[in-house]
Amino acid sequence: MTTTETAPAPFDPTAVQDVDSDLYLLDNLLDDQARDVQARVREFVDTDLLPVINDYWERAEVPYELIPKLAALNIAGGTIKGYGCPGMTRLAASTAAAELARGDGSINTFFGVHSGLAMGSIDMLGSEEQKHRWLPSMARFDKIGAFALTEPGHGSDSVSLETSARREGDSYVLNGSKRWIGNASFADVVVIFARDEADAAVKAFVMEKDADGNHPAGYNAEVITGKMGKRAVLQPNIVIENLRIPAQNRLANCNSFKDVNKVLAATRGGVAWEALGHAVAAYEIAVAYAKTRVQFGKEIGRFQLVQNKLANMLAQLTAIKLTCFRLNELAEEGQMTSPMASMAKMFAARQGRWICSEARDIMGGNGLLLENHVARHLTDMEVVFTYEGTDTMQSLILGRHITGFSAFA
Repeated sequence: MTTTETAPAPFDPTAVQDVDSDLYLLDNLLDDQARDVQARVREFVDTDLLPVINDYWERAEVPYELIPKLAALNIAGGTIKGYGCPGMTRLAASTAAAELARGDGSINTFFGVHSGLAMGSIDMLGSEEQKHRWLPSMARFDKIGAFALTEPGHGSDSVSLETSARREGDSYVLNGSKRWIGNASFADVVVIFARDEADAAVKAFVMEKDADGNHPAGYNAEVITGKMGKRAVLQPNIVIENLRIPAQNRLANCNSFKDVNKVLAATRGGVAWEALGHAVAAYEIAVAYAKTRVQFGKEIGRFQLVQNKLANMLAQLTAIKLTCFRLNELAEEGQMTSPMASMAKMFAARQGRWICSEARDIMGGNGLLLENHVARHLTDMEVVFTYEGTDTMQSLILGRHITGFSAFA
C-alpha cells in the first residue's frame, strides 16, 4: 500500500439495515402485535445483546446482565394467557424467537428453556393452583426455569427415561441423572420428569430452591464444558440422589409420556423459527460483506460465484420462512400434527445450517472470527440441528407417517 492509498473501512457485521432478506414480503403478514414484538426484540438485540455477546460466548459465561432487559420486553410465557403472562399471538411469540436467535442462539435457548419448556410444562400439565403458584414470578423473570428430561443414556429415546420417583408420605423421592439441562445449575424452578415406581408412568415434578436460594440436598448440577456451540448458556449434567420433592409439586396433569409429548410438540415448531433467525443473521451479514469486501480490484459481490451462492441462500431462507409461517397457521387452526412439526424442524435446521456454512465460506478467513458473528451462528446451528430431536429422528417420525411403518420402537 502506498502512502496515497487509504485502507478500506473495517467491515461492520451489524450494518445490515439495507439488506433485504424478505423477498416474498412475508413480514407483511405479521399482525400488529407481532410487528411490535419484532421491533422491540430487534432493538434489544442490536442495542444490548450484540455489543457484548461475543465475549460472553468465548468465555462460556451467561450474560446475566441482560436478563433484566430481557424481562422488560414482557415476552416470557409467550402465548400463555393469564398468570402474568403476555398472552401473545402465536405469530408474535414465534417472531420473538426468530429475532432473539438472529442475535444469539445461547440467549434464545436460555429464553426458550425458561419460557417455552419450563413455563409451558407448568401451563399445559399443571393444575390451576400450580399455575398461579409459579407462572407469575417466572413471567417476570423473578424465578428462572429449567426442563429436565434428557438423560445420559436416553436422548433420542427419552421415552425410556430411567429416573425414578417413589412416593413416601407427603413427598416423592427421586433418583437418577439428567444431561444437557439448560439453566439447571442456577434455575429456581426445575421441572424434572421421572418414572413412578408404583405404576411405571412418566410424571413431572417441580423442584424449587429453598428460602436461602439453594438447591435442595440430593440435586447436584455440574456444568458441561468444552462445547463448540451455544457457549453462553449453561447446560449441566445432573445427579439426583434421594431428592425429596413435596407431593404437591407433582404436576397434576402429567400421567404418561404422551403428556410430555404435548410440550415437546408445542416447542418443536419454535426450533424452526430459531433456525430461521440464525439463517437471517448469517445471510444478511454475508450480503453486507460481499458488497464491501474488495478482492482482485472489485467487491466480491460482483463475482458470479458469490452471487450464485447468495441467490441460493435467499431461496432456501425464503423456503424456511414459508414453512414457519404455514406451520403457525396450521397450529392456530388446530390442525398441526407431529409429522408437520417434525418436517418443519428437520428442514429449517438442515437448511439453516447450510446457509450459515455458505455465509462463513463467502467471508473466507474473516468468517472464522467471532467479531463478525457468523462463526457463532454456524456453531450454534450445529446445536439446533441436534436438539429437540435430531435430524435423523425427525426424518423417522416423518418416515413413519409416509409409510405407516415405524423404524424405531
